[in-house]
Amino acid sequence: MQALLALVRAEIKLHFSNRRAVLMSIVAPILIAAFFGSLFGGSSRTAGIPVGVVDLDGSPLSQRVVQALQAESSLKTTAGGEAEQAGLLAQVRSGKLRAVAILPRGLGAQAGRALFGAGDKPEIALHYDPSQASALAIVRGLLAQTLMQEVSRATFSANSPVLADLKQRIEQDRGLDPERRAELARMFDSIGAVQRREAALPGAASAPQAGGLSLPYATREIEAVQTGANAAPVAYNGYAHSFAGMGVQFILMAGIDMALGLLLMRRLGLWKRLRAAPLSRTQLLGSRIVASTLISLIVFVVIYAVAIAAFGVRVLGSPAGLALVLLCFSLLTASFGLLVAALGRTPEATRGLAILATLLMVMLGGAWVPAFIFPEWLQTVSFAVPTRWAVDALDAMTWRGQPFSAALLPCAVMLGFSAVFAVLAVWLFRWEE
Repeated sequence: MQALLALVRAEIKLHFSNRRAVLMSIVAPILIAAFFGSLFGGSSRTAGIPVGVVDLDGSPLSQRVVQALQAESSLKTTAGGEAEQAGLLAQVRSGKLRAVAILPRGLGAQAGRALFGAGDKPEIALHYDPSQASALAIVRGLLAQTLMQEVSRATFSANSPVLADLKQRIEQDRGLDPERRAELARMFDSIGAVQRREAALPGAASAPQAGGLSLPYATREIEAVQTGANAAPVAYNGYAHSFAGMGVQFILMAGIDMALGLLLMRRLGLWKRLRAAPLSRTQLLGSRIVASTLISLIVFVVIYAVAIAAFGVRVLGSPAGLALVLLCFSLLTASFGLLVAALGRTPEATRGLAILATLLMVMLGGAWVPAFIFPEWLQTVSFAVPTRWAVDALDAMTWRGQPFSAALLPCAVMLGFSAVFAVLAVWLFRWEE
């Protein structure tokens, strides 16, 4: 029994003697739990959903609807007219807006009568980003609430032209029983008298809400996706984003394995032997970056080949842009792996730190959960992480169908990070453990 206790005590002492590994085993779950808690906890405040609204009607009703949507704190509403319609729809396809509502011509004239079922319902087209369809329910609900409020206010206000028109239609409808026609006419007269009396009161409140009435409009929801060669819309494939996110994560993990391999080579003294050759520090470490880049690129190409062949992922954007993104991210991974090796002292101590850094980069990059549900401040911070640019660029080149130019800025950012990582790695790398 004493021997058993001595062995257990020795194992515990050995484990806690590696302070860096112990620290990482505690810090990692705390940071990850805090990250997801901030997203899904009850006290978190959801960032405003960026949406657009196009007013083709220009009536007082449609203008009030636009103003109400702009005042809604849950939304970040960009308003425009017919001239801005194409630009706003392009922003939905590129992922900058979650949805765009197009208020049709005739909305102000038709909505009041449609509230009572006395006319055709105007149709509002709602273009939305299919990869973030969870935001659609929020936009749809706020749009219904706003329209009901504004239509009710306009319909039940004093001297409402809608009520007058309905009364006139009833009086001219000879198919109705005369007694019923007279009762309906008296009802509209009573409503008008009440509304005029309420409007005359000092500090009168806004008009009462309508109850038990149908929605005064219809919606047509349209996925904002790229069209195919025959001009038909291409259905959104959810595998496209998941392969982008998981590909980024596991390529980064492969970069950590390469870094640990470098540390093991240093422990075995192989780097000291290589330095005896007529090769500079830059040549030796540069060869590792080139080799690691090619390995990561090959793996990433195979991942996407499987995604295309087995899961129906399509490159609707620029194939050259996709190739450039894959190359830049592979170079980023190689530089990141070399920097990890330069900063690490031993393979054992480095593994936990590198895994934590990778998980944070993947989480902030939107590979696990969409970046649009982050708090507003975190959405801004995430652009300082290269993985955010990589995931967005892969989405742009596949299902979003963006042109080659959309890949240039993300690639420039990834190349900038790669250069910084490589310079720091060459400068800090120690040839002896």
